Amino acid sequence: MKLAVYGKGGIGKSTTSCNISIALARRGKRVLQIGCDPKHDSTFTLTGFLIPTIIDTLQAKDYHYEDVWPEDVIYQGYGGVDCVEAGGPPAGAGCGGYVVGETVKLLKELNAFYEYDIILFDVLGDVVCGGFAAPLNYADYCIIVTDNGFDALFAANRIAASVREKARTHPLRLAGLIGNRTAKRDLIDKYVQACPIPVLEVLPLLEDIRVSRVKGKTLFEMAESEPSLNFVLDYYLNIADQLLTEPEGVVPRELSDRELFSMLSDFYLNPPSSLSNSGQTAKEPQQELDFFLV
Repeated sequence: MKLAVYGKGGIGKSTTSCNISIALARRGKRVLQIGCDPKHDSTFTLTGFLIPTIIDTLQAKDYHYEDVWPEDVIYQGYGGVDCVEAGGPPAGAGCGGYVVGETVKLLKELNAFYEYDIILFDVLGDVVCGGFAAPLNYADYCIIVTDNGFDALFAANRIAASVREKARTHPLRLAGLIGNRTAKRDLIDKYVQACPIPVLEVLPLLEDIRVSRVKGKTLFEMAESEPSLNFVLDYYLNIADQLLTEPEGVVPRELSDRELFSMLSDFYLNPPSSLSNSGQTAKEPQQELDFFLV
């Protein structure tokens, strides 16, 4: 099974990806996580350091694939998860899609691409071009990480559009959304009502999820010394269990930009009663809202 994890930049894709990879490994699967970001820090919480990238290794070998060995590019991380970082082209030059293609090509040359039960692509940011969408060419499922806000759901809508486009020529499905670090899910629910997409899980607004990135540890590793975090692991294990059932998934029908803006403006201008604070009417401005569209 090949998974491609997408979402708005900074939404927590890599943190989510690493914990899902470990959850899948805990279920007895052999997992390879491929970071597809020039920052090459997707696997940082798994390995504890920035591993050499595929592109850097190929450049050092003058692009002689026959001189590259699996141990040059594949590093084992926490929980037995193997890790690869694709890297990226120089800033302002080249294409991220080319880098992903070279990564897959090399792994096939090393007879490693099909040696795993699960391959997870952790992909940078929003889908704004075909290069960013390249991992979808190899994926069985796309997973979108979001939160309960406008920007993340706008990015999710664009990613959904790219899944629909790729599904025309590939057996690709959208497995669902994962809400990351959010205290509410009302806007997520409103979006998936308008654009039917499964919601795999909504993770709690827990500071330890963000801090784990700084510590260079996954939640699974942190829980070894902080048993109070064990309850969070069940969220990731639940996601893994859903994926291992090989769900049917969906080919989404994304909303147009106008439809999305109209939906959000209606949500904020006429908020549900659950958003109202005591002493306020449903139409009074809410101080907790960070986006207001007129």
